Amino acid sequence: MRRVLPDLSDLQTPCYIVDEQALADNVQCLAGVASDTGCKILLAQKAFSMFAVYPLLRQYLHGTTASGLYEARLGHEYFGGETHVFSPAYQDREFDEILAVSDHLVFNSFAQWRHFKDRAMEAGRSCGMRVNPQRPTQKSSLYDPCTQNSRLGVPRSAFEPDACEGLSGLHFHCLCEQNTDALAIALAAFEEQFGSFLDQMSWVNFGGGHHVTRSDYDIDHLKQMIEDFSHRHSVTVYLEPGEAVALDAGYLISTVIDIVGVGTDLPIAILDTSATCHMPDVLEVPYQPRLTGAGVAGEKKITVRLGGPTCLAGDIIGDYSFNVMPKIGDRMVFHDMAIYTMVKNNTFNGMRLPDIVLWKADNTMQIVKQFGYEDFKNRLS
Repeated sequence: MRRVLPDLSDLQTPCYIVDEQALADNVQCLAGVASDTGCKILLAQKAFSMFAVYPLLRQYLHGTTASGLYEARLGHEYFGGETHVFSPAYQDREFDEILAVSDHLVFNSFAQWRHFKDRAMEAGRSCGMRVNPQRPTQKSSLYDPCTQNSRLGVPRSAFEPDACEGLSGLHFHCLCEQNTDALAIALAAFEEQFGSFLDQMSWVNFGGGHHVTRSDYDIDHLKQMIEDFSHRHSVTVYLEPGEAVALDAGYLISTVIDIVGVGTDLPIAILDTSATCHMPDVLEVPYQPRLTGAGVAGEKKITVRLGGPTCLAGDIIGDYSFNVMPKIGDRMVFHDMAIYTMVKNNTFNGMRLPDIVLWKADNTMQIVKQFGYEDFKNRLS
C-alpha cells in the first residue's frame, strides 16, 4: 500500500517526488527473492540512477549494471558492490577507464571479445557474452531485443564455441515490463539453444524487464525457475531489474498555467510540464500516465486534453476526464514517474528541468536537486 502524498503547496513545480518508503518496499521484495534462491540482483541504472538513494538501495541489492562508462563510474563510486557493464560496442578510448571501475564485462560480439580479451583478462575481470534466443515476447519492437535483425546479442547461428575460452558467463535480456510467463518462454529458448555451453560457465544473467514488484507478479514462479535453473547448471543466476526497483515510487507534480479552447468539445489545459521534455516515454512508447483524480477520456463529466508549454505541436500528455473543470493554478499529480522519465528528460526549447524531491520515510520532503538556466546553457557550449 503506497502512502498518501502530503500537502505539496510549498513545492515549486514541475518537480519529481521520489518516495523513499516505496523504494524500500521494492528492494526488500527483491532482496527476498535473492535470499530465497541464492541469485544476485543488481540495479539497472539505465532506468533509475538517483544516487542520493543509493545508500538505501545498496543495503538490499548486490550492485549495479551499466550501459557504458559514466553509469559504470556512478555505480562504482556511489553504490559499491558488483559493477556489471554491457555495451553493444566498447570504444578503445574508454575501455581502460571501464576496466578500472567494473567487475563484470559483457560483450555483444565475438569480434569485440577478441579485440578486448587480453586487456580484460589481464585486469582480472569476469567476462561474459550476450546471446539472443530470438524468441520475441513483446508487442513493440522498439523495446524488444529479440526482434528480427536485432543488434543486441549473438544468435545461435553466429555463436562461436571455439572462442569461448576465458568467458565465465552468458547474458540474455528479452523482457520489458513483463511477468514470469514471458521469462519462461525466453528461458526455455535460451536453454534449448545455449544450454550445451553452460558447463563452461559460472554465471548466467537473466537480464532485466522483470516486473517483480508489480502487484500481480508471480514471485513464486520466478523463484522456482531460478532455483531449478541454477541447480540444473550449477551456475549463479543474476537479475538486473531497473523498473522493479523504483516501480510506483515516483510522481511528477505539475501546475495548470492556462486553459485554451474553453467552450469547445475538447478544452486544453497547458501545464508547466512537457511530455517531450519531462516524460518523453509518453510520446516514445507511447502511453498515458495515471493522474490522481482523473479518469480516461469520457469516463467522467468533462474531458480535457493536457499539453505542455513547448512549441512542439505533439507535446500532448493525453486526454483525461474530470468531475470538475480544471482551473489555472491546479496541481496535477502524475504517477510512476521515477523510472526512465528522470533519466531521459531533456531541455528542448530551453525548458527548465523539474526539481528532484525525496519524500523521506519520516514524511518530510528533501529537495535533492534544483535546475536552472546554467544547466541548459552549459549543455552545448
